[in-house]
Amino acid sequence: MSGEPAGSVLAQAKINLHLRVLEREESGFHAIETIFHRISLADELSLSVTAAERTIDVDGDNTGPAESNLAYRAASAYAARTGWPMGFRIMITKRIPIGAGLGGGSADAAGILRLLDFLAPKPVGSRELQQLAAVLGADVPFLASDWVMARGSRRGDRLSALPPLPQRDVLLITPDFSVATADAYAWLDNDRNAAGELSVTETRRGADATRRFATVSDSLGESAWETIARFAHNDLEPVVSARHPEMASMLSALRQLHPLLSLMSGSGSTVFGVFDRAPDRSALPGEFQRGVRSTATAIEVVQPIRIK
Repeated sequence: MSGEPAGSVLAQAKINLHLRVLEREESGFHAIETIFHRISLADELSLSVTAAERTIDVDGDNTGPAESNLAYRAASAYAARTGWPMGFRIMITKRIPIGAGLGGGSADAAGILRLLDFLAPKPVGSRELQQLAAVLGADVPFLASDWVMARGSRRGDRLSALPPLPQRDVLLITPDFSVATADAYAWLDNDRNAAGELSVTETRRGADATRRFATVSDSLGESAWETIARFAHNDLEPVVSARHPEMASMLSALRQLHPLLSLMSGSGSTVFGVFDRAPDRSALPGEFQRGVRSTATAIEVVQPIRIK
């Protein structure tokens, strides 16, 4: 319908500057401690409200059936919660690789939630958006927020804003395979079981985790990349690299370019380096060149705009 609203937004990707995986809960999920930071790499989203029809079109990558697409599910969840809109037409141009630890699907879901609330005749506001986001996935609450950088705990949905760090250049290397989040956590559990780490009591592990994260949080008050680099770590990086040795080779190649820090993001498969100045990406080995992307850390959250 010509009178129905429409809008667009850039759905920014994220990197994890730090990721500790704590105990596995009875639910099967793991508690985590992480630091999220948005980057400039983004998917392009647009949404038009319709009378009843619900569709989604994706250009640039195969994201599977509509009903399983996180952006489609986000729009449906918003409609179920608020009674608006009855229908929608979503268009996504994919720039963020899928299954790469950059929050691509989560960014799309969060972008649609933010876009719908921007267009809505009766917006629900950030608190209710966070509740909707938490049901959709661990990264969605951060990406649905108006924060460039945040601490995340519990399953990543308990958030505390941090001041953005000064903008820096970022190189991403994404291999030609993805890593399922469930697989990465299962590998970690297997390795910890083999090492006997799970014999440590939950109480002691929880207390140790709290102390570690408090130290991390205090350090971040300096808002300096050098501070981050001193403690940056990803518990999933060694277990994923053990199953995919290419990951270790990519990280080694990045580190030869002398980044401020270099890690695997999330559960992989992308690795990233943060640099004081734009590095010479041609210095990376030829076998990695196809998966290299240049971007930068974000300094603001891109806001939705109205098309009509």
